[in-house]
Amino acid sequence: MKSELRSQLVFCVVVVAVSMLAGYAVSETAPTSLASPDSFASISDTNARSAAIFTELGKVLTHPRCTNCHPAGDRPRQGDESRLHQPPITRGADGHGLPAMRCSICHGNANFEPGHMPGHPEWHLAPREMAWEGKTVAEICDQLRDPARNGGRKVEDLIHHIGEDTLVGWAWAPGAGRSPAPGTQKQAGALVEAWVKTGAACPAK
Repeated sequence: MKSELRSQLVFCVVVVAVSMLAGYAVSETAPTSLASPDSFASISDTNARSAAIFTELGKVLTHPRCTNCHPAGDRPRQGDESRLHQPPITRGADGHGLPAMRCSICHGNANFEPGHMPGHPEWHLAPREMAWEGKTVAEICDQLRDPARNGGRKVEDLIHHIGEDTLVGWAWAPGAGRSPAPGTQKQAGALVEAWVKTGAACPAK
């Protein structure tokens, strides 16, 4: 066995052991459901309705399943308490980790339940300019309307990204011991679509 492969295997075993020992406290206070766009139909002012719809979407965007991978720094966070990732890793040039410690070394194509290890084929951090950990819902809204800080997307593109992208969808199927994002991915996508169709207004700061 090559030394590099042996080192990677040892590393992954250590990571799994640390994850199992650390445990995952599921939040008891985070919201678990989402209101539908129709719930805001009584708000006659279109801008106010749009802002209210985004505020509802904010329950998803500020949930640890989203903020842990949109961190303010170069280290991801983990768990419902958003502790710094252990072992200490950094994003690297492409968000997939350093050359000697790529995300894919430990994170497989799917969740590995025996080790509480989350997984997805595209597992990586959001780009630094898309970080919104610690920001208010209004600040995140401004960010998502800005192509320079949302991955070069038009707001219409966010309907697919949030509503259908499978890596984003992991947030609703994070595996045992992690609280899923509120509602469902389909419901979140419907909120994004309603927000866009009402002018993509943001809540007041």
